[in-house]
Amino acid sequence: MRKKIVAGNWKMNTTVQEGVELAKAVAEKAAQTPENVGLIIAPPFTHLCCVAEAVEGSKVQLSAQNCADHTSGAYTGEVSAAMLKSVGCQWTILGHSERRQYYGETDEKLVEKTKLALAQGLGVILCVGENLAQREAGEHFTVCQEQIKNVLYNFTAEQMANIIVAYEPVWAIGTGKTATAEQAEEIHACIRRTLAEKFGEQVAEDTTILYGGSCKPSNAKELFAQKDIDGGLIGGAALKADDFIAIAMSY
Repeated sequence: MRKKIVAGNWKMNTTVQEGVELAKAVAEKAAQTPENVGLIIAPPFTHLCCVAEAVEGSKVQLSAQNCADHTSGAYTGEVSAAMLKSVGCQWTILGHSERRQYYGETDEKLVEKTKLALAQGLGVILCVGENLAQREAGEHFTVCQEQIKNVLYNFTAEQMANIIVAYEPVWAIGTGKTATAEQAEEIHACIRRTLAEKFGEQVAEDTTILYGGSCKPSNAKELFAQKDIDGGLIGGAALKADDFIAIAMSY
């Protein structure tokens, strides 16, 4: 049975001190959440060492929000997968819509990043999704299928065991808009079918697919009730420990 996951992407929010307090609050409340629901938090790079200490001994796992597409060298401002592993990260988010939109991340670059992350023993949360223009043009299925094929088809069925897919309707991130549970489910089902075409039914069934578009305590239960939605990649609601835990309690 595939793992249910609630992952919190803090984005560029909180000071280190605030982040440690938030992480401690999440870690303290984590024991209340269902045993079959995993918790992951992704603070900014500056917080990772301190937050790793804050969540030690709890069920909360640590993720970075990105990693470099090189192993080491003269790449000022970049952080490698090996560096992330060395501070206690178990995961990294890759291909978030904001990285694609603001920093020009391409599927080709994401293939390299994913290879390097997996080589270091990091799990990958790969984000895919369509923007508003693509949704209105009826291209949402095609866009998600192409992103999956362009990146994940370069990996093996064995490697897929360490990859989570997060579907982001880009038009619903930070806008207060949310895809309906039915809209989210049909894309999640499409993603699973696309994975099955390459890796077979079993790998597709075993792959955790998260919903990442303005998921909050008020709508999590309806979203998580869908057959192919295995949890959430949470943005704003992850910055409040009570809200984040409430989402995890929606199962």
